[in-house]
Amino acid sequence: MRRTIVLLSLLLTLPTLSHAAPPRTFSEAKKVAWKLYARQSIEFYCGCRYSGSQVDLKSCGYVPRKNPQRAARIEWEHIVPAWTIGHQRRCWQQGGRRQCANSDKTYRRAEADLFNLVPSIGEINGDRSNFSYAWLPQQPSQYGACPMVVDFKARKAMPRAKIRGMVARTYFYMSKRYGLRLSNQQRQLFEAWHKQYPVQEWERQRNLQLGCVMGWGNPYVGKIDLRRCSPGHD
Repeated sequence: MRRTIVLLSLLLTLPTLSHAAPPRTFSEAKKVAWKLYARQSIEFYCGCRYSGSQVDLKSCGYVPRKNPQRAARIEWEHIVPAWTIGHQRRCWQQGGRRQCANSDKTYRRAEADLFNLVPSIGEINGDRSNFSYAWLPQQPSQYGACPMVVDFKARKAMPRAKIRGMVARTYFYMSKRYGLRLSNQQRQLFEAWHKQYPVQEWERQRNLQLGCVMGWGNPYVGKIDLRRCSPGHD
C-alpha cells in the first residue's frame, strides 16, 4: 500500500510539457523519456527506486537472477516488444529491426511511441525479451521480492498485479494505432486484466503527460485535455 502511494505521488510530479512533435526514432524517444521520468524514479516491473540510470535494488527487495551488472541499471522497455511490432511488417523479413527502422515509417513511429515505453531494470528487460504476457501459476521467486515471473521454456512473462491493467491498455492502444494483430488468447487475457485492474489516477496523469508530448492520448485510459499542457521545452 505504501509503495502504491509513493508511486502515485511521484507520478503526479512528472512534468507536463508540450513538444512540437512526437519523437521520430527510438533514440529520440529515450531522450524524451529520460526527461519525463526524471522525477518519477520508480521502475516499472518491480517498483524499485532509481536515480539517474542506477537502480536501488534494496528498495524493492530485488535479487539479481544471473546478471547483477545489468540488474543495477535502468533500460527502456517496450511493453509491446519491438520484435512483435516488426514481425508483423514486411521490412523485418528483409533485414530485421535495423531495416524496419531505416525504411518503414509506421514501424519507426511505433518503436518511438512513448505510451509503449517504460523504465525497467535491465535484467528484467533482457529476461522478458520478446516474450508475450500471460497468466502464469508460478509464485514469484526468481528476482527476490520482485513480483515478476518469466517462464523461459514457455517464452511467457507475467507482470505484477499493479501494472497488468496498464499493460493490457497499452496493447489495445498499440493494436488500434498501428494495426497490430492480437491473438484471441491475448485479447481475452487483456480484456480480463482491463476489467480486473481498472484505470488508476497515476495512469490518467501519465496519459496526460505523455499525451502532451505525443499530441494525443491512449483512449483506453481516457480522454485528455491538451489545453492543460504547458509550453514546449526541448
